[in-house]
Amino acid sequence: MAEWLEIFKNLSFTNVLDILLVTLVFYLLLRLIQGTQAVQLLRGIVLVVFVAMITTALLPFTAFRWLVHNSLPALLVALPVVFQPELRRALERLGRAGALFNMTAGEAGVIRVLNEVSLAAGLLSGQRYGALIVIERGTGLQEYAETGVILNAKVSKELLLTIFFPGTALHDGAVIIRNDKVLAAACVLPLSSNPAAYRTLGTRHKAAIGITEQSDAVAVVVSEETGTISVAYNGRMIRHLDEKRLRKVLQSICKPPQRASLSFFKAKAA
Repeated sequence: MAEWLEIFKNLSFTNVLDILLVTLVFYLLLRLIQGTQAVQLLRGIVLVVFVAMITTALLPFTAFRWLVHNSLPALLVALPVVFQPELRRALERLGRAGALFNMTAGEAGVIRVLNEVSLAAGLLSGQRYGALIVIERGTGLQEYAETGVILNAKVSKELLLTIFFPGTALHDGAVIIRNDKVLAAACVLPLSSNPAAYRTLGTRHKAAIGITEQSDAVAVVVSEETGTISVAYNGRMIRHLDEKRLRKVLQSICKPPQRASLSFFKAKAA
């Protein structure tokens, strides 16, 4: 007890700030990987390192101690490779502009686009026409748009229904929306990096999750088999939505920054 008291007495403001900074870094890393496959990987790495350190400290195994000590630098090099998706997502978040998919039409334009997407999804669901609509936000999706057909047409439910009507040339693939325009159709998207967790889902759903794992985009999916409407965001999916609930979810995710800040200050004042 006396040793601990002595340690606390010798702590300076710089030491406390240093400890808090390290704590913050570990907290942010844990928040970043929360709910992802990386959690199990991190647990395995921590367990292996813990067992190896205890073994080398308690048992007189010279060769094993040499192996552990020389393997730690290699482990540090391997960590960025193992956690590449999470690190990429963190760097993209730092580089994002933070605005709602770069909307130039203001809040009214945002609401109009989300309403058109919701209406189209509801009609497509009723007809059981498969669809995949991706709303670009801070992270640019130009590389995926170039895999399809560039349209640059104003977003409307009529256009979306025409694109995803079975048998049309553009129905097989994703639509990418940028600002208040349908940027491209028939686009090819990356599948989810964690296929084992979504084994029961179809290709459209895996592509929706995949694009949201690699960007901050929002993806709306309509199942061709069941007509179910789903929303993917940040690598996760909300399923079994109807038109009304879809609109609420999209508005919650894609809320304009100005509106969010105003509601925040109003809540504070109340």
